[in-house]
Amino acid sequence: MTAAACGPVDGAVEVVDPGLPGERPARCVAVVDASEKVFAGHFPGFAIFPGVCVVEYVQRGALATLPEREPGGRWILAAVESSRFLSPVYPGDELTSEYVWSRKDGGWRCRASAATGRGPAAQIRLRFENRAAPGAAAGAGERSDRDRGADAG
Repeated sequence: MTAAACGPVDGAVEVVDPGLPGERPARCVAVVDASEKVFAGHFPGFAIFPGVCVVEYVQRGALATLPEREPGGRWILAAVESSRFLSPVYPGDELTSEYVWSRKDGGWRCRASAATGRGPAAQIRLRFENRAAPGAAAGAGERSDRDRGADAG
């Protein structure tokens, strides 16, 4: 299974193991291709993958390994509760991420770690909430009128 979405990165995340909450973590991999558009400005002559892009890959893997999907619901990233970057990620690195899921307050929390072949790269905690889809044809990438309200004005 592969997960890709619109965002600051071009690559896709591959689910290696969907995991089982309370028993084993989910695992994903993504190759940070040297052609990623963010490398043009971060930094010319010494490319380093930005932390926000690491978070994006981790978030994509989290959505792909979400333990539960309810009919008529839509899981969204509600918060990046914390992020700690431990070492740089470079072009060509394979970014491996592990996800430990826990259920809390009707949502899911995820403790994720990301690593390259050189060792740990990041520790990130994410929180997901289930928002009822605004209509039967709503897709996971759409926002409800309530979500758009902050954009109006």
